[in-house]
Amino acid sequence: MSDVTDAVAHLFEQGTAVPAMLLASVAALIATAGLRTRWSRRHGQAPPADDTGARPPSAERAAGPAPTGHEGAGSALWRMRTTVRDAPGSLAVLCAALAGRRIDILSLQTHPLAEGTVDEFLLRAPGELSGTELAEVVTAAGGARTWTERADAHDLVDAPTRVLGLAARTALDTAELPLALRQLLGRCTIRSLPPAAGAGAGAADTVPPEGTLEDTVLRLRAPEGGVISVERPHLPFTPAEFARARALVELDARLGPRIPRARDVLTLPEGSDITVRRADTRDVPAARAMHERCSARTLGLRYHGPVRDADRYLNHLLSPRFGRTLAVQTASGRIVGLGHLLWDGDETEVALLVEDAWQRRGIGGELLGRLVAMAEEAGCESVYAVTQASNTGMVAAMRGLGLPLDYQIEEGTLVVTARLAPSARPGAGVPHEERIGRD
Repeated sequence: MSDVTDAVAHLFEQGTAVPAMLLASVAALIATAGLRTRWSRRHGQAPPADDTGARPPSAERAAGPAPTGHEGAGSALWRMRTTVRDAPGSLAVLCAALAGRRIDILSLQTHPLAEGTVDEFLLRAPGELSGTELAEVVTAAGGARTWTERADAHDLVDAPTRVLGLAARTALDTAELPLALRQLLGRCTIRSLPPAAGAGAGAADTVPPEGTLEDTVLRLRAPEGGVISVERPHLPFTPAEFARARALVELDARLGPRIPRARDVLTLPEGSDITVRRADTRDVPAARAMHERCSARTLGLRYHGPVRDADRYLNHLLSPRFGRTLAVQTASGRIVGLGHLLWDGDETEVALLVEDAWQRRGIGGELLGRLVAMAEEAGCESVYAVTQASNTGMVAAMRGLGLPLDYQIEEGTLVVTARLAPSARPGAGVPHEERIGRD
């Protein structure tokens, strides 16, 4: 725990304000320190899948060659989880079997259960060893329900450091909660169910305040109401993982709504000054007023049809649970443009709306470029925009990105997908300080 003490001391040395309740929540997280994650399907809405994915690893992936640039020559990193008997010597037998195959144990975490102990390893194994062979070694040594997955250099970060990074990200930005959860829990599907979800599974009135854990599904009360549901069919959750997720959600709830306060003031080509900033549900009234000033054609191009029940969809679009929103406002404070980055399962959607009187001034291109930069930072492989074939402004903005584009047209609906440069994705979902040098 000396690493954790040093990290917290460093925060104070830098003059960072650390509220007592934040330290308490961080301590709860550290006490059950940490794994990795992901979130769900349209329009659930879900953070990008790239860093962890929601599907169990395929046999081909598990047995394939080691990713270049992450491991030493002739070796590969693996994450492995197995259940061993809670008896003296059981773990020693397993470790001896791994050593017999020249497999190095880089880290080990234990998750005690009533019927045994779940041990999670980070291993460095000979490059020719496949995932199936690794599982066979473990099974022969007494391991049960063994799961393996290729790892990379980001997994070498020790658990307390990872947890501190996740807590810091969550403390600074409400939108980071789903991204931090997928880092904490590994491959999983996360869904945000609103309070109005009804009496079905996962509705708020069926989940106690402390949450529920049911093998491969955990449910927690969302800070803004409703329920956060996390599913991982290929790997049951342990009580320790449940406690970690609950502590992270509790931290988010205690701190309340928050987004970074950074504002960029830009001068448009014709001389007008605008401010670009992050937005959330507190901006719904101003966003609704902007919609009322927009023409039916502009709203139709954005929403692909008649616009109804603006409050409902604006609360969804501006919620940091489902993505990130940028607002453009004038010197008087009036919002004249909105850009949304929406998590959509394995993909990420971008959407723009600029008030009629402010169109063709470069605002759409500015918003789109910033949204794509956010997507790259989050580790997305691509972003797509759904519009109409007649929306030349959106098409021009996508082309202005200078990225490879794919076009699909069906019954007048145009989907333009921009593939992001792999070099721009330095380890999605990894805390910012760990990316210098993969959701």
